[in-house]
Amino acid sequence: MLKSDATPARKTTSAPDGNPVPKDNKRTQVAAGFLRQIDPAKPGPEPAIVEGAVSDQTPSQDATPAPEPAQSTVAARSAGEIELKLLVDAERMAHFNTAPIIASNARNKGTRKHLKSVYYDTPERALRKSGLSLRVRQNGARFVQTVKTDAADDPLRRGEWEASVPSLAPDLALAMPFIPEKLREQLETQPLEAVFTADIHRHARMIDLPSGTVEIAFDQGELIAGERSLPVSEIELELKSGSASTIYEIALRLAEHGAVKPSIRSKSARGFDLAADKSPSARRPRKLQLDPSVTLDEAFETILRSCFLHLLQSLPAAEDGRNPEGVHQLRVSLRRLRSALDLMRSVGALSNLDALRSETKWLAQDLSAARDWDVFQLDTLPTIASACPAVAGFDTLGRAAARRQSEAYRKAHRALGDRRCALFLIGLGGWIETRGWRNDVAAEDLGQLAEPAVNFAQRILSEQHAKVLKRGRRFKSLSAEQVHRVRLAAKRLRYLSEFLLPLFADRKSARRYARRLAGLQEELGAFNDMAVTASLLDGLGGESPDSAIAAAAIAGWQARASVGVQPALQSTWRDFTAARVPWASQN
Repeated sequence: MLKSDATPARKTTSAPDGNPVPKDNKRTQVAAGFLRQIDPAKPGPEPAIVEGAVSDQTPSQDATPAPEPAQSTVAARSAGEIELKLLVDAERMAHFNTAPIIASNARNKGTRKHLKSVYYDTPERALRKSGLSLRVRQNGARFVQTVKTDAADDPLRRGEWEASVPSLAPDLALAMPFIPEKLREQLETQPLEAVFTADIHRHARMIDLPSGTVEIAFDQGELIAGERSLPVSEIELELKSGSASTIYEIALRLAEHGAVKPSIRSKSARGFDLAADKSPSARRPRKLQLDPSVTLDEAFETILRSCFLHLLQSLPAAEDGRNPEGVHQLRVSLRRLRSALDLMRSVGALSNLDALRSETKWLAQDLSAARDWDVFQLDTLPTIASACPAVAGFDTLGRAAARRQSEAYRKAHRALGDRRCALFLIGLGGWIETRGWRNDVAAEDLGQLAEPAVNFAQRILSEQHAKVLKRGRRFKSLSAEQVHRVRLAAKRLRYLSEFLLPLFADRKSARRYARRLAGLQEELGAFNDMAVTASLLDGLGGESPDSAIAAAAIAGWQARASVGVQPALQSTWRDFTAARVPWASQN
């Protein structure tokens, strides 16, 4: 069931005209010259479409950021993309088109288009590795080239620059102003090639609500890469004007109407994985960037957006199931989210926090067993089996563990496919977008949100650091249960540090502290993994005499290893307790 995510990218053939092709689709906006940036979240008339223009939006920070447009003779105009996708069953697509939220608020019956797109990159996938995609889309007799960035710190927002071109062949010169400078020479020497195509039938309608206007596109079709293909059935919600919370408002109403799966994974990402015949990747969370001058309210928003983005980015790999890192990163994202919600409790009682935290805990619990069996199957079992070749039964034990692993993944997939999960994700996104915690905070506590976040961070980090030290007092003599309590406190401190340390100017001491805290958590985690293994082995070895022998060998191996862990763990603890806290200079 599990499969490595390291499959190398496979080259694909060029487009019929011999040129490479990109993917994805958005609106085209153009005007003479590089003009002011357009914010799609603000109401205003749609600009007219003019031949030969390029559109721009906030560049991604998840990869090398695209530079500001240089002077050029190309007609251009900035444009943005704020969107969310809802994956739906193809047979149920028409059902959503009649949902009350659409029937009551759509301007008209909309338009129908047949969109053919080609996605391009170099043979080495230089654009994709830099977080960019290049696509040419045909809509009737019109061709539009689009450069896009990956999602940055905001789940809904992506960079986008568009230009009219004469055919499906890309015009690299039009894209160059939006390509990072270090990539330009590479693109000038490496020819682009067509990686995959998208053949989509789209029914688009405009939905007007008091909070904003959203284009809702019902997309059905397929992505094609060589002999492989992947069906597409999704509802795309793109903000045209007003507040981005409008997207979540509509998404929530659609989720109540039928089964949907919120997604920010682009057609581009799916197509490139299809071409490479690989499972979705699972990323670690990006490091937070917090200016020391931000208010607590602004810090909360940044932290929550980061957690939500990590959660949404981890979902595809977890649902796919072939890459074990998917479930792992999804669990990490949920733990980070719970830590962020707990952090907000320090401001005062927030009515929605408990409900959100409860849903986070529910989803995480249904993923735990899958992750535990992944570690056992991919690390613990093969390591010990390789070291003990004379012991029989490891193969039998592995087959029994694989059955438990499959059961755990089925449980995880049921949770991810549950409507409860979709409603939780959409509700969370809307709460973050509107900064819903402002409505929850008691009037007497509202003032805290306007105070400098750095003061709050100093207090919270000091308290949690002291809690870790208190639980670890007389560390050498702690019982296994007491060490576990230290691990939990250290894990919470680790997440709080990731959230709040960027607020402190002394980056060197912050990095040193973070390294020592990470080292402590790693050692404590290894100690805890042994306890988890013992619980997994309980009853597993009884399926056959051979498996019982192998299970006993693993138990014995880890019992011996636990003795060796103690010196390293104690040394790591001493290093941590000797570390200078980076917020000390703020006292």
